[in-house]
Amino acid sequence: MSDLEVRQLRYFVAVAEELHFGRAAERLGMAQPPLSRAIRDLERQLGVQLLVRTTRQVTLTDAGEVLLRDGRAVLEAVAAAGRRAQHAGNPEPTLRLTLKADYDAGLLPQILALYEQDDAAIPVSVHHGGRDEQAPALREGRADVALITLPFDDRDIDYEVLVTEPKVVALAATDPLAARDTLRMADLSGRPGPDDLQPQRRMDLSQIFSLVELGQIVWFPPESVALRHMRPDIAYRLVTDLEPTTVTVAWPREARSRAVAAFVRAATTVADRALTRPR
Repeated sequence: MSDLEVRQLRYFVAVAEELHFGRAAERLGMAQPPLSRAIRDLERQLGVQLLVRTTRQVTLTDAGEVLLRDGRAVLEAVAAAGRRAQHAGNPEPTLRLTLKADYDAGLLPQILALYEQDDAAIPVSVHHGGRDEQAPALREGRADVALITLPFDDRDIDYEVLVTEPKVVALAATDPLAARDTLRMADLSGRPGPDDLQPQRRMDLSQIFSLVELGQIVWFPPESVALRHMRPDIAYRLVTDLEPTTVTVAWPREARSRAVAAFVRAATTVADRALTRPR
């Protein structure tokens, strides 16, 4: 069996995801007949059937399911390799850091200050993203290092835990529950959160704060976020049975960058120092 080509994998993944040759051909910007021939050639090359075709539908065989899974990973790796090569060839290299805004346990300023003292340090470009965007950015070669909260998909990613901190609930200061020092999740049963109110659209902090102040939602930020955003019309209360937030520093498993290593050293050093300070 000859080696598979990236082009063949791209064709197959498109058909396997669409389960329709016409839609796959349109997605690939090609005619349907040569795409059908390419898939048949691929099956002959591998000696296995990948797709079951009828006049009404296309389905994957067990072999097709395996090739779809592995083919996606290969295509992601190829695209990531290209992005990393382009980034490495930049005459003015930067360390691309990705994180969700404010979800750094309050450590980022100290981490950057310590990192800049390292001989391996290069300028840092900070990229804020939404929840669950950091790990894909590392895998796809769009970021070099990340601050991510657990859990996340750590395929091909290494990480070090920096700090674990409690979550609190943010509620309107006029809410009767604000009179209590601590709460349990049962006390908040039925209260909507940001995702319940607008599940299809991500809210920014100003929108969340406004809705909390009006008593329309409650919100569960880490303690460090609450401390940075104290507002007179919002009460933050500890929720004793709420899972804490764990912040990690993460990087691609195959990374060999001295700048990435320097950032990880700075992050873990700052986190160790923070743990020795009184709350």
